[in-house]
Amino acid sequence: MMPRDAHQHSDPAAACVSLAAEAALLEARLQMLQEAIDTVDTRIKSVSDALRHTRPAGAAGC
Repeated sequence: MMPRDAHQHSDPAAACVSLAAEAALLEARLQMLQEAIDTVDTRIKSVSDALRHTRPAGAAGC
């Protein structure tokens, strides 16, 4: 994370390294969240399909 006092990074190279490291962490977290969303989507589809197959045809409006 960036320091609270932006003047602490008077060295542009150090600021660049810090920002690159933070970006890498954010990209990794984004990937984890996308995978979790995909897992939830798959589970929702699976449950929906299972419910569709177990309900009688006339109960679809319930």
